[in-house]
Amino acid sequence: MTLLALASSRLSKAHIAKSAALIVPALALTLVAGTAYAGTDATFTTALTKFTNFLQGSGGKIITVLSLAAGLISLASGRFTLGQIAVPVGVGVGVGTGVPIVTSVITAVI
Repeated sequence: MTLLALASSRLSKAHIAKSAALIVPALALTLVAGTAYAGTDATFTTALTKFTNFLQGSGGKIITVLSLAAGLISLASGRFTLGQIAVPVGVGVGVGTGVPIVTSVITAVI
């Protein structure tokens, strides 16, 4: 047996031992693990409901009006950019329709 063959046989045995040391505990944990159900926890439901109601109600209107006012003030500065109009429109659309979209996406994923 040559030195190269001897080194490669030691390397493969060490590799197998190291792999087994990682695989066996992972397999044991997989077999012992219990079932997890996503979406059954209601810890933050109250906060989510309040925040959603705020954005879809008067809070969303206030945010949109403030964004529109900032756009008008920047228009009064004399330089016109598309962002001065697009940002308030985007904020209004985002506040009005963004919350239901995000909520439905999260519900669909979970």
